[in-house]
Amino acid sequence: MDGVPRVPEQRRPGSAQHAAEPAAALRFGVLGPVRAWRGEEQLATGSPQQRALLAALLLREGRTATAAELIDALWGEEPPSQALAALRTYASRLRKILDAGVLVSESGGYAVRGLPEGALDLGVAQELAAEAEKARGAGDLCQAREVLARALALWDGEVLAGVPGPYAEAQRVRLEEWRLQLLESRLDMDLEQGCHAEAVSELTALTAEHPLRERLRELLMLALYRSGRQAEALAVYADTRRLLADELGVDPRPGLKELQQRILQADPALAEPSAPAAEPAAVPVRPAQLPATVPDFTGRASFVSELGEVLASAEGRVMAVSALAGIGGVGKTTLAVHVAHQARSAFPDGQLYVDLQGAGPRAAEPETVLGSFLRALGTADSAIPDSLEERAALYRSALDGRRVLVLLDNARDAAQVRPLLPGTEGCAALVTSRVRMVDLAGAHLVDLDVMSPDEALSLFTKIVGEERVASERKAALDVVAACGFLPLAIRIAASRLAARRTWTVSVLAAKLADERRRLDELQAGDLAVKATFELGYGAMDPAQARAFRLLGLADGPDISLAAAAAVLDLPLDETEDLLEALVDTSLLESAAPGRYRYHDLVRLYARACAERDEQPPSEREAALSRLLDFYLATTAQVYAIEHPGDRLTDDLEPTRYPGLSFDEGTAALDWLYTEAGQLLACVRQAAGTERLRRAVDLLWAAKDLTESGANSHQYEMTARATCEATRAAGHDRAEGRARTVLSDVLLVSGRIQPAEQEARVAMELAGSAQDSTAVSWVANNRGLICLHESRFADGKVFFDQALEGLRAAGNRPFEATVLGNLSRAHLGMGNVAKAVEMAQHGLAVHTEIGRTVRLANGHFALGVALTRAGRYTEALSQFSDALGIFNDHRQRLWEGVTHFRIAEVHAADRRPSQAAQHAEQALALGCIGGDRMQGNVLTLLGRSLYALGQADRARACWREALSLYEQNGAGEANAVRALLSSAAAA
Repeated sequence: MDGVPRVPEQRRPGSAQHAAEPAAALRFGVLGPVRAWRGEEQLATGSPQQRALLAALLLREGRTATAAELIDALWGEEPPSQALAALRTYASRLRKILDAGVLVSESGGYAVRGLPEGALDLGVAQELAAEAEKARGAGDLCQAREVLARALALWDGEVLAGVPGPYAEAQRVRLEEWRLQLLESRLDMDLEQGCHAEAVSELTALTAEHPLRERLRELLMLALYRSGRQAEALAVYADTRRLLADELGVDPRPGLKELQQRILQADPALAEPSAPAAEPAAVPVRPAQLPATVPDFTGRASFVSELGEVLASAEGRVMAVSALAGIGGVGKTTLAVHVAHQARSAFPDGQLYVDLQGAGPRAAEPETVLGSFLRALGTADSAIPDSLEERAALYRSALDGRRVLVLLDNARDAAQVRPLLPGTEGCAALVTSRVRMVDLAGAHLVDLDVMSPDEALSLFTKIVGEERVASERKAALDVVAACGFLPLAIRIAASRLAARRTWTVSVLAAKLADERRRLDELQAGDLAVKATFELGYGAMDPAQARAFRLLGLADGPDISLAAAAAVLDLPLDETEDLLEALVDTSLLESAAPGRYRYHDLVRLYARACAERDEQPPSEREAALSRLLDFYLATTAQVYAIEHPGDRLTDDLEPTRYPGLSFDEGTAALDWLYTEAGQLLACVRQAAGTERLRRAVDLLWAAKDLTESGANSHQYEMTARATCEATRAAGHDRAEGRARTVLSDVLLVSGRIQPAEQEARVAMELAGSAQDSTAVSWVANNRGLICLHESRFADGKVFFDQALEGLRAAGNRPFEATVLGNLSRAHLGMGNVAKAVEMAQHGLAVHTEIGRTVRLANGHFALGVALTRAGRYTEALSQFSDALGIFNDHRQRLWEGVTHFRIAEVHAADRRPSQAAQHAEQALALGCIGGDRMQGNVLTLLGRSLYALGQADRARACWREALSLYEQNGAGEANAVRALLSSAAAA
């Protein structure tokens, strides 16, 4: 019976051969997960231990089990201290679920009594097996095979799945052995009936699964011999003899040796039966092959509705096909089975199911599947043709006039699926696959992503139990986040926790927090996230596998095509082909055109593959080095476009791998802000490696990110990490640059004291390393710090020091910027005319260079000086020019502080309405200077509002400003207190 679906739907007891049961009768299943139904309603059977108790009682077939026996069954030799109390609790809960009088207490133990005939799937299987044996004894092999197939179909995956305890384990072994015996008996009858060709495929799979089971090997040898494949039959014997010798140190049993000799001698008695017994005529049957849906199905409401609507439209369409695609473990099969069960009433003529094994090394052959489907639809073996085309035609004919749902699970590609589609009105197909079936004509494509956080937490709670999760919600959220919201990972993690009553949710969260161990932790029984990914990885060609491994090494939320080409050291076109092939496998996602990303768990798996498979190991470091070179070279290009003439890029670490080139500034800025998260992650990843000095220079070249306000926090965290890494590595030059960058970040955010501390250390390190570029830069920073602290003479000293170094290096653009800063020092010292002169000189240099972001700084500095000089109209003109350039270059914080300066001009010129308007814009944008500058803006806004007669709102602004000043120890607090006192007295 090749091609039989791997997980058949559990048949309901009470078929035509059994007496009808009341509609609301209890039924139980143990040949799979332990389940209970009342009529068609599935009952909640509780925790794993509670299901273990129910299973132990059901398998005793009405006999009483003592408390001691049950405790031993559930916990073995190490029961918990409160085992008896727990046992009684489980029994009490089961009584509430089951009908009255079903679970009885007796002699200090428990028993399940009063169940109707056929209430337990195991009992039904035993009756069917006995009926099959009787039919075989009477010579009716057709009837015996059909009845035995029905018995085997009652198995629904692993017996007592998920049930803990030594008793359950013993029963699993016993019932699996019995299932194999029944399977061997059915296969033996298959061969007696002349179905040897069909049996080969099934026997090949079974011998691979149970390599030491000699009876299966014997049947395979006979099936191959009768199929005209004598050499293969003898090879099976040779393999078996070698395996038994290696594994067990024994020879094959006499029956197997005898069969080998008979094959060598071409014994005529082994030949195919000359006249197979007639099989019953094909009659229409109603297949019901859907696997059982999971009782804890969660979320996916929009997908359930969407797919349900497509299936509901099947009656009026030639064929309704929906194809679900997604990463392994995302829940494609679970969703498809759930939707299929909900739609059963729309397909009264049956439901077909098959696992097409598309993710494995040996995908199911369409002709084999068609043979299985035709048998399920009532076609006799003798009527099934050999070729794929003839089987497909007969399949479509068999479905004509019927309304059948076909679930094709785990498909490899569209070519595998096409022959299996019904193609007739009233039928429908659901397809699941790891690849998007864009070439499956007319299919409704659905891309299934991971769960939402709420759905993930709900699934976790259903498996673990509300009581355990409610008290540790934060830890539960950490668990599902560590699982990447992947349903398979969540189910595994929750199942592990449910089976370990001594664990808390926090214990599980702590285990999953270690990324290097996370994939190893996410396995339970025969479920493993790593194994799911391994199937896809194993199907890749060498180039795809290399790309998968190396791209997983890079940190960051996603990666661009150009950056990926650098990692792989390949041309763009070739890189794109590889990445799109990985997207087709669902192991890589296309985040946007030209951008790609991994699911978190897939990234961990890719890195594990790189550590295991990448040869030579130095290629991993080389890939990350190329990526850093790419980011550094490209960021330097952006800096050069934004700051033409600035000599900073001349003093960066050299790179071997080229970066991108840009024709104009907009494209350069687009790249910088799009790649900000990725390049900062690249810097952090270089800590503790030989790439560290280049990483520090990358951070420095990307400094415009800080003043934009878009990535300030991430940039600061990266700067701090590089400071620690360079200090630990003893790189004075790199540490000096890292601390210069950090002082810059702190200065922009208004944290003056920490900025001063970092700048002092940076100055010392840069001086000792003779890094003149860093010395000039940090001298400018220290001058700005002095301005904030009203130490204007000290500020002038630092600005003069910076100018000296910049002039020696020929760095005119930065020199012009420092002149603007020096202008503000002269303002503080009362030299207004000198300040205006300095600012005009700096602006002239910037104007000569061109319209750059530094030109905006020049206009800004002159505007500040002109404001102090009382030349308000000229000041507004300068600020307006600055505002336009800051906006063009996406310097949001500089836009904010410019609006504040414009508000100051309007306030000084007694235009409170305009002042308030610009102050509000400054608050909306944010400003260079952090909380302290925000306090300044609020103070000015309050003054403007007060002048407009809005005293209450003005006081609110001042109170908020006072709070900010007090938090930062700013001297401006006293002035605000005076304003509040004055307003209260008025």
